[in-house]
Amino acid sequence: MSDKQKDRPVLIIRDNNNLPARHWMMEKDDIVLGRGEECDLTLDERQISRQHIRVYKDGNKFYVQDLESKNGTWVNGTQLKGSRELTDGDEIQLALVTHLQFIGSGSTTPLPYEPPTTISGKLRLDRESRRVFINDRELDPPLSLPQYRLLELLYNNMGRICTRDNVVETVWPEAMGEGVSEQAIDALVRRLRDRLAEVDPNGEYIVTVRGHGFRMDNLE
Repeated sequence: MSDKQKDRPVLIIRDNNNLPARHWMMEKDDIVLGRGEECDLTLDERQISRQHIRVYKDGNKFYVQDLESKNGTWVNGTQLKGSRELTDGDEIQLALVTHLQFIGSGSTTPLPYEPPTTISGKLRLDRESRRVFINDRELDPPLSLPQYRLLELLYNNMGRICTRDNVVETVWPEAMGEGVSEQAIDALVRRLRDRLAEVDPNGEYIVTVRGHGFRMDNLE
């Protein structure tokens, strides 16, 4: 990622479903969000207007503008009329179905998930040492950094679908905005499956959900 890209704001998108949050980098200073395909960021929710909000830069500050949406926009719980300045961490709610968080340039982007305290099952992670155990047998040699990042993402979202965008954001954060091929993602998933099979040949921990992404099932 270039220094210029690192200075771009990020929108964190959370829908009313069980999918992990998505991170979307603002590569332009003026974008439109809505349900319409002509938007810079398309949100697939029927309650959202075709052109719902505009996020734009004026001087050194960013603003959000409601584009006379039918079901409304709220910023930090207050309904938006017209435009208002955005500050780091502001919560934007569209039509009560989609939540956005504005992360200003230069700020640290939070994780796309909330790490659980305990997870039961055959597979266990020691996050501090990045060690992996299956049935208390350690995976040796250790996973590569991309393999471990992918496993931790799936592990922390046990039973939920992680999209390919979630994988890119977590495994290759430096590549946000530059793109990672589907072949590279599939190859990483395949290598991780092969490594887990070294300890448990009969375990099927990583499930491909066609058209959506990947899910981890931690067998008992």
